[in-house]
Order: sequence, then structure tokens, then C-alpha cells
Amino acid sequence: MKKITALLLALFMLVGALAGCGKQNDTNQTDKLSIVTTIFPEYDWVREILGDKADNAEITMLLDNGVDLHSYQPTADDIVKISDCDLFIYVGGESDEWVEDALRNAANGNMKVINLLEVLGDSVKTEEIVEGMQEAEHEYEDAEEHEHEDAHAHEDAEEHEEEADEHVWLSLKNAKMLVRVISKALQELDPNNKDIYAANADAYVKKLSALDAEYQTAVDAASNKTILFGDRFPFRYLVDDYGLRYYAAFVGCSTETEAGFETISFLAKRVDEWKLPCVLTIEGAQHKIAETVVRNTTAKNQRVLTMDSMQSTTSKDVKNGTTYLSVMEKNLSVLKEALR
Repeated sequence: MKKITALLLALFMLVGALAGCGKQNDTNQTDKLSIVTTIFPEYDWVREILGDKADNAEITMLLDNGVDLHSYQPTADDIVKISDCDLFIYVGGESDEWVEDALRNAANGNMKVINLLEVLGDSVKTEEIVEGMQEAEHEYEDAEEHEHEDAHAHEDAEEHEEEADEHVWLSLKNAKMLVRVISKALQELDPNNKDIYAANADAYVKKLSALDAEYQTAVDAASNKTILFGDRFPFRYLVDDYGLRYYAAFVGCSTETEAGFETISFLAKRVDEWKLPCVLTIEGAQHKIAETVVRNTTAKNQRVLTMDSMQSTTSKDVKNGTTYLSVMEKNLSVLKEALR
């Protein structure tokens, strides 16, 4: 869990004060909508809704250089952008604990704020630990040395069980609902173009629905309904949407990078048991755990394939044409391979 230090809190207050002064004295403000998003899916949804009117808005993606949502810390410049924007969109889980302080000192009192987890409400899932997942590293520490911490450890475990799974954007069904909410906010901010935003959102939701149907068709046609990740697993919303079973090395927001022998052995046995053709990973340069799982199977010939959780999408990727739909289409292609 991220800890906001006293220094960072002081920075929030200072930046808020400076932003407020700047807003009052700025005589060269434009009429462009200022929209700040934390992650790529939010950013791309906004662009789709604005359509041809995107040039009338200044859209910022804060996590634009490949920094993971779980590791991100806002800069002073980020806080200034949030403080003065018209619309701020963020996920709302434990990784975004810094947001509360940023908004408390915002210069724009009329800012619209969209918290994805709040929008989804009761449909938000908690992180789950399934059979075979790597246990937290601290659980392997000397028991006697930490005996006096048992009660606190139990409380921490309960808190972990209740931690919201933040990766809500990896469900096309969630995406449709969130696009509608973002569209409504933009229509209220810019009523002169509300009909355009509504039409764009409708058209985009139809594309999301069509891809959603393709996923369901692929799963329905597959004889195998199990996938296995030699990596973190941020795809719980996706597998639950289509009734898939999964195994993985770590939960979605885990910081673990090394899997123990028991985890590797368990995953390799499941690959053998279910005769899986692939071991999956998420985006990243190294896939050592997945490769080690393959080496410990009987056949040792499974392919290592990657599904993109869009946690490392950069501004460069956006300029090269990456979109939320294009990533989800590629993920479908990988999923079809994994379900053979």
C-alpha cells in the first residue's frame, strides 16, 4: 500500500495554492476542455467519445511512460494539471490513495471527477488467491521472530482479501458502462456538442459489444476452458465475464517477481493435467517464470504468449496507433490460442 509522506502532503498543499493563484491571474486561458486521466484505457475512451472534437480538448494521460499503476507517484506537474482540469478520471483503488489529497487542494471547484470503482459499485471484485498462487514473501520469514505480530498479520490478510481488484478496464462489459458515464460528463461540460458525444459513445459501445460477443463465441467454441499465467494475473474481470477457469503465479497487483519451487511445480502440473498448449504472461520484457513453468512440464513444448493488460501503454504507443479496442482484439487472438 502506498504511503503518502508528510513531504508529499506539503507538496499537494503548495501546488494547490500555486495553481489557485495561477488560475485567478491567468488572462490567456483557452476555451478548450481540460481532461486528465490516469491510465491509457480512460484516455482512449475519452478520445473516442470526443471524436472529431478532440482538438477542442487538452487530454492528459498521467501514466504515459510505461510506469505501472501500482508504482505510480504523481509529480508536481501532474498535481497542477489535475488541480485546474475540468474532468478528472481515475481508477479509485489502493494505488490511487494520493488522489484524495490532490483533489482536496484543487483550484477548480467545479471539476467533474469520475472514480471507476465507484461507478461500477457492487460489480467491483476483490482480489482472490486461487490454488497454487505464490504466497507473500513475509509468510516465509522466521515464525518465532514474528510471533508477536501474528494478530496483525491476520488482520493484514483479512484486509488483503477485501482489497478491490483495480483492473476493471479489462472487462468489455465494464468498459461499456464506463464509456456511458464519461460521455454523460462530457455532455454536461460541453452542452453545445452533447449530441455529437452521445452519438460517438453509442457507436463506440456497439464496437465494444461486438467484440464482447466475439469473446463469448470463442469461449463457447473452445473445448478447453482453462488458462494459466506464469505471471501476475490482472484478468479476473475478463475470465469471470466468460466463465473461464484460471491458475496464476501471483495476484494482479503483486510486487513479487520470483516464484518458488512449489508454485512452479504446481503450475507445471496443471499445464500437464489440462493439456494446455500455452503458458500466458502479461506485457513486459522478461517472462522467466512462464518459461520455467514450461521447462518443468512433461512435454516442454508449450508456447509462451502474452496478453496485454494495458498497464504499460505509453504515449509513443498511442502515437503509433494503439487503441483500447486494438489491444483487446489482440488479447482475443491470444486467448483463442490458449483455449485450443
